[in-house]
Amino acid sequence: MKIVSTNIAQPRTFIWQGQEITTGIYKKPTEVPIYLGKEDVKGDIVADRRVHGGEFKACYLFSLNHYPYWQNLYPNLDWTYGMLGENLTVEGLDEKSIFVGDIFKVGEATVQVTIPREPCFKFAYKFNSDDVLQQFIDHGYPGTYVRVLKNGKVEVGDEFQLLEKSKDSISIFDFFKLLFSEEKNKDHITILLNNKNVPERLKKRLRFFAK
Repeated sequence: MKIVSTNIAQPRTFIWQGQEITTGIYKKPTEVPIYLGKEDVKGDIVADRRVHGGEFKACYLFSLNHYPYWQNLYPNLDWTYGMLGENLTVEGLDEKSIFVGDIFKVGEATVQVTIPREPCFKFAYKFNSDDVLQQFIDHGYPGTYVRVLKNGKVEVGDEFQLLEKSKDSISIFDFFKLLFSEEKNKDHITILLNNKNVPERLKKRLRFFAK
């Protein structure tokens, strides 16, 4: 896996159901390295820290490999890297082969895979589509959030070096599938409930699924 673009956002506002909403989803490529911190990416706006940023969502990665799928669906959008809201556009990222808890060195930083990205209304607004949220779910390749174990700069061209493969875990692809499928894999739920890389907020949902 290799970084092909580093992306950050300045705050933007829009009106949603009569309320003014601020978002950091409109990310654009940078021409300089970016700094990964324990809670967020330096210089990147995190508008709502209830659902973005923090230990388990310090940085969001999305795969370059899936850009053609989305460009084909929405050819009239102004396409740049960062379009899916990611901080790092990564060539070769495969959600089926990266597992919750995997640890990578990239640039000066060390990161650990945590949870898949779930689409929200801000994503729908950006794409100007009522269908895009379900399309994102159906496609099944959500990218991944990471926690930052060691702060540091990363830049275009940096490659991900696997330092530790997680044991007794599941892939980000299967995690995302679990969240949205009607039939829940109870074995996967048990694995995730015992995984320290899944935040308690999400474990509460998993416990509900297990009932």
